[in-house]
Amino acid sequence: MDTGTHIAMGVALGGLATLDPVVANDPTLFQAVFVGAIIGSHAPDFDTILKFRNNATYIKHHRGITHSIPAIFIWGILIAGIIHFVVPEVSFLHLWAWTLAAVALHVLVDIFNAYGTQAIRPFSNKWVAHGFINTFDPYLFFLHVAGIGAWILGAHPGYTWLMIYSVIVLYYLKRYLDKREIVKHIYKDFPDTVEVTTSPTIKQHFWRIAITTTEHFYVGHATHGKIEIIDTFERVPLPDTPEIHAAKKDKNIAAFLSFSPVYHWEVNEYEHFTEIRFIDLRYRQKGRYSFVAVVKLDPNLHKLSSYTGWIFSEQKLQNKLYVGDNPV
Repeated sequence: MDTGTHIAMGVALGGLATLDPVVANDPTLFQAVFVGAIIGSHAPDFDTILKFRNNATYIKHHRGITHSIPAIFIWGILIAGIIHFVVPEVSFLHLWAWTLAAVALHVLVDIFNAYGTQAIRPFSNKWVAHGFINTFDPYLFFLHVAGIGAWILGAHPGYTWLMIYSVIVLYYLKRYLDKREIVKHIYKDFPDTVEVTTSPTIKQHFWRIAITTTEHFYVGHATHGKIEIIDTFERVPLPDTPEIHAAKKDKNIAAFLSFSPVYHWEVNEYEHFTEIRFIDLRYRQKGRYSFVAVVKLDPNLHKLSSYTGWIFSEQKLQNKLYVGDNPV
């Protein structure tokens, strides 16, 4: 989820904690739990700092180890331990339990969008991405805003958030059923389907879809359950060539390939260099595929430049790849 929703969920858990009699009867403990829940609700995304290093490192590690099973417990103990050091008189057990719940909730809700997480590490490095909740879902966000508003106006926080989260559970169930219906239609229309990737949008009835069949990739969208295919790509394995081997050694290409399960590749030969481009088919926006990885190799297969990340125009991409006076 987006940062704002994660923090709002931390506030919600702070309110739910008032249903715990120990927390409700100790104002100092409540304040400690409230702080722990807010920090814990955002802690797994502290790896965002990796953006300052480079895109490849960020893409390869974001929502990786910081969202793993061991990390959930480490974050809980670390955050609760620091807060307990400041206010040692409060119950560490209750502080840790609610902080841990906030961290676990963060990881849990992240697995329901298209980006996903490596939430089952260390048992598997597989990305878990169910793809039926948008990264920013206005319904979820404004339900939390409503809950915070009701709390400010004097409503009982515990019962208020218990009611709101009951509604949210039903909402998640509805979105799951929406996705299942779309996937059912796809398998009916494309009997040789191997995998379906869905990316919900902020519009309830508009979904981006990427379909993998035995021979093709299909990209399109579903509107009110109706499937429309926009692009079709032949499903061709990466060739066993020196150019591809050289490209895969580049950190940007390696990061892309470790993250993207559905992609199209292109090799373009120019007079002074070879460009190898990988295109994630899950993120088609405004007529272009915004998540790519590109490397330019000289005739001796030495890297001239490379890039991976979200790009929304060809000119901006070429600016990222520009190398001195090398002709393009």
